[in-house]
Amino acid sequence: MKLKETKNKSSFLSKISDKKQIIEKVNKLKAGNSKIVFSNGCFDIVHRGHVEYLSKAAEFGDYLIIGLNSDASVKRLKGKNKPVQTQDSRAIILAAFGFVDAVVIFEEDTPYKLIKLIKPDVLVKGADYKKEDIIGYDIVTKNGGEVRTIELTEGFSSSKIINSLKK
Repeated sequence: MKLKETKNKSSFLSKISDKKQIIEKVNKLKAGNSKIVFSNGCFDIVHRGHVEYLSKAAEFGDYLIIGLNSDASVKRLKGKNKPVQTQDSRAIILAAFGFVDAVVIFEEDTPYKLIKLIKPDVLVKGADYKKEDIIGYDIVTKNGGEVRTIELTEGFSSSKIINSLKK
């Protein structure tokens, strides 16, 4: 990330971690018996639904880590005109939330490798997923963790926002 850290920005910019940094943080937290929560997504245009979802996810433990799809990953998953915002912009927005403790950008199409590294105590996704179908379910449950789903806030989606701007 090429942003200059200032007094106001440094606290939330420090939440944006690479894989090596997040493993170091997670190891320290687990040694102190902290409960690690993990969720992931593209978060291209952050909206009320994302805020409510992530704030609820944070309540399942002590430390919320967000796996963020890279620009290349979003493009592969969502199409050539996506993402609307760069991965750095999306990471900064997420890191600015007080209930988010860390943001890690991943290049793959799924966060499977990242979940395997972190081994969170709680894996969280929206209730539009069946728990058994959530990427990383096998890793988390094998390690004694739990997979939780959260009801999504109806009427809010990045696609709806983008489509409404085109009208």
